[in-house]
Amino acid sequence: MSDDLKDAPLGQTSAYITEYDPSLLYPIARSANRASLDLDEDDLPFEGEDEWQAFELSWLTPTGKPVVAIARFRVPASSSFLIESKSWKLYLNSFNQTRFASSVEVRRVLRQDLSRVVDAEVEVTLFGVDDIALAPGRLPGICLDDLDVEVDTYQPDPELIITDSDIIEETVHSHLLKSNCPVTGQPDWGSVLIRYRGPALDHHALLAYIISFREHQEFHEHCVERMFMDILREAEPDQLLVMARYVRRGGLDISPWRALPGETPIKTMRLMRQ
Repeated sequence: MSDDLKDAPLGQTSAYITEYDPSLLYPIARSANRASLDLDEDDLPFEGEDEWQAFELSWLTPTGKPVVAIARFRVPASSSFLIESKSWKLYLNSFNQTRFASSVEVRRVLRQDLSRVVDAEVEVTLFGVDDIALAPGRLPGICLDDLDVEVDTYQPDPELIITDSDIIEETVHSHLLKSNCPVTGQPDWGSVLIRYRGPALDHHALLAYIISFREHQEFHEHCVERMFMDILREAEPDQLLVMARYVRRGGLDISPWRALPGETPIKTMRLMRQ
């Protein structure tokens, strides 16, 4: 376990939270993981966001009546820090018995606190529980999951990525992504989408590479950056976007994406499994 995780609240029991407490948020520097990928923090080869959705957000009106909502947060990949997910959940729980004048105030407080912790501007959107914007969709492109592949590697191995000389533009996806929490070892299930233009990626080999994360322990954001850099270095595409949509855990799901500068991100969507 890295030093910056030893005091993290992930996996620890906590007393019942009765009042708003922004100090519960626990930041983790992105720099350590990026150093392991030989990335220069001042000259990142990608842009992107970590899109979080919170399904267990509630607060009280001035008269004590509960309000429930769903929140979407966008944390820029350029931020110095990410936020450890258990601490994020505990922080949101601190709103449960707190009175706010309006949803506008709630959004302001969320944006202020989260932006301060990650050291960048965080976008916050609140939705009603029946908002049509939350309707599930399907990932575009070719699904790789029915390919017949033989797999014996369950740690990320960029040498699994194979290309040929044909230059193509395509979008592929898989629902077979699984990685694991770096502290508790609990499984993180997800879907991954890869859109690129460059030497054609061998689909069988690419699926084996995606599956190779199955025993890997790393935060969601770090897994996506590792996958992006492996494909970028092995295939050298002209255009590249990698997006993972992880399944909800503890009322939160996360969908990080990284892309070469200038790429258009995939339109926000929720999958059926999210």
